[in-house]
Amino acid sequence: MVLFVLCIKAELDGAESLSLLKNTNICFSVRNLLSDYETREKIVFDPSETLEQDEGDREPPHHFAVRWEGQKKFSTLIVLDEEGAKSAFKKMKKKGGKKKGGGGGEADVPRDMTADDSGEYVPVLAMECRGVEPYAFHPLGNEFKVTSSGGAVFEEDVDLSEGDWGDYDEENDEAVGVNEFESKIISV
Repeated sequence: MVLFVLCIKAELDGAESLSLLKNTNICFSVRNLLSDYETREKIVFDPSETLEQDEGDREPPHHFAVRWEGQKKFSTLIVLDEEGAKSAFKKMKKKGGKKKGGGGGEADVPRDMTADDSGEYVPVLAMECRGVEPYAFHPLGNEFKVTSSGGAVFEEDVDLSEGDWGDYDEENDEAVGVNEFESKIISV
């Protein structure tokens, strides 16, 4: 089992926070851990729903599964909830797991990005993977929620697929934007 963390970075303008929604489709590209040439591009799944399993299945409930060529078992991806992520990070620390992928707080428990984090990578999603490695995140257009500095919530049409998003908080008379959006996936 390998733990992967999706980290995002952006400049927040007039926004207090940027959050990954828990009940919407998300899109990743994945590859076989044993061979770089075997990939599945832009797989889409809902982290709030697990796949149906056959009775007697020994695999834990998971969000995505693929059987790579020549393999007997499925490779699986499980999106961890807050408690699952805390538990996984605690286990990694006990085993002496080393944080990879850069410095800072990137390999911490997932959380919302705040205005104080502007320009820094922030962990927003933890995934437990067996035999599969997510290597690219592809924003679809409705997986993020923005809360303005004045408290207005924007949940619909927050499309970061082009790297920027903007709207207007009429109640507080201010522009709200997310600029220079980037993402990366690190292994822990």
